[in-house]
Amino acid sequence: MEFEYVLEQFEPMISACIRKLSIYKNHELYRQAGRIALWKAWVRFDVEKGDFAPYAYRSIYGGMLDELKREKRQEEQVDTVEDEKLAFLLEQSLETSLFREDLEIAIESLYAKDRELLMWIFVEGISLQQAATRAGITIPGIKKRRERMLAKLRARIEK
Repeated sequence: MEFEYVLEQFEPMISACIRKLSIYKNHELYRQAGRIALWKAWVRFDVEKGDFAPYAYRSIYGGMLDELKREKRQEEQVDTVEDEKLAFLLEQSLETSLFREDLEIAIESLYAKDRELLMWIFVEGISLQQAATRAGITIPGIKKRRERMLAKLRARIEK
């Protein structure tokens, strides 16, 4: 049996795994991860151990979970770098009085919720998960607020 035939038969299962895992973005990335997992399952499958379909499902589901974990780790690393950059900028700007004044003006121009988020993340040092819990919104929502806040601060400081 050719793999192209197997892939054609199991594409609906790949789509079902995407829905079951509530993947709402990067569908093609996860579809490709599912295809790769299906191919690996097809290569490793032993007919004597049972039916292929349940084995394929577990392999596809597991492959997508692995990809989700990999993407989350990558996002956390990017977030850490962004946080370190801002911490460095804040530290540098505090050393120079002109930048300090600019920074204070920029921070004062933020909404109260954004100032609060700034304090949580950069002064208290809490995680995005904890900030999301405190604010009562999702982690992607906190990330979006943080991105907007940092963009406003950069724009104000550069003026």
